[in-house]
Amino acid sequence: MNFTAPAFVLGLPLVVLLHRLLPPRARWVLLLAASLGFYALGSPKALPLLACITLGTYAAALAIGHSKSRVGRKLWLCCAAILCLGCLGVFKYAGLFGTGISLLLPAGISFYTFQTLGYVIDVYRGRLAPERHLGYYALFVSFFPQLVAGPIERSTDLLPQLRDPARQTDSGGWLYILRGFCKKLLLADTAAVFIDTVYAAPGAASGPAAILATVLFAGQIYWDFSGYSDMAIGLGKMFGFTFLENFNYPYISRSVTEFWRRWHISLSTWFRDYVYIPLGGNRCSP
Repeated sequence: MNFTAPAFVLGLPLVVLLHRLLPPRARWVLLLAASLGFYALGSPKALPLLACITLGTYAAALAIGHSKSRVGRKLWLCCAAILCLGCLGVFKYAGLFGTGISLLLPAGISFYTFQTLGYVIDVYRGRLAPERHLGYYALFVSFFPQLVAGPIERSTDLLPQLRDPARQTDSGGWLYILRGFCKKLLLADTAAVFIDTVYAAPGAASGPAAILATVLFAGQIYWDFSGYSDMAIGLGKMFGFTFLENFNYPYISRSVTEFWRRWHISLSTWFRDYVYIPLGGNRCSP
């Protein structure tokens, strides 16, 4: 379910109110129930997959923590990687290779597979102990503000926040939410009307119209994606969580490298820390 859906807009104030009324140590139950409820309303058929990846990576991390040998730890890490990347590959990319398989794309699968795999890798590297509380871990995976559209949160940042009963809510989160709604509804969706009209019949469009549609499309994908990220950050603040800033004015970049650092920051840093650097980074031979 996206943040502009009527059910989300109507249900969010109730969740915020109950969160304020409940004692701090019981709030995780409400947040987990709300997260699974919102996800079920938007993608009910994808719940079993979310549960499978949650339970599989939870068990793999515990097994890594209990393993006495490096070989055993690596084996469980490989099992988690196969589970996460295998599900991502099957559901998201099977249709691209002429398999004839048509599968429903689960909402947020890229985000929660990368987030859970990053958690298992952090446990393997010894950066944190495996989370033994299944409820807290399930909330880490499915927390509704950032489940569907990111940002991809690090386990070393988000899990401690989930366990912190003294975290303080920030009413300033409404400003982020308002900014995100404006980007999504006023800019992205408005631009999409013109863009879709031009791209539906590009041969009939004039040169200036085609150029304008292309420029607006660059704006549309930025307003849409960064709008959702702003809303996610704002929602996190309302419940006392701090999320990563995901976009930093990418279109003012002076190089491709700078653009990569400013666009979808949580994803680019994930690949940097879990793929690029472990493979050798810029120290590899040609």
